[in-house]
Amino acid sequence: MRKHKTQEEKIAEQLSKIVADVRLDLDLVGIYLAKLAPNVSTMRLQIIAEAMDYEKEKMNDRSNFAYTLFD
Repeated sequence: MRKHKTQEEKIAEQLSKIVADVRLDLDLVGIYLAKLAPNVSTMRLQIIAEAMDYEKEKMNDRSNFAYTLFD
């Protein structure tokens, strides 16, 4: 049986597709967001970035863990 995606998974996929476009000037997007978005949106985007960094670090820690039987 197929698992249904959560709203958060759907949004994450959409955000990933949007920022993956190398033709997109992310600096300009940031400038426009600063002008258009309220402070709450800015803070929530920072929370997303921090959560992403934390998860990436955890993934790197797991993949770099040295399994040794004998020291």
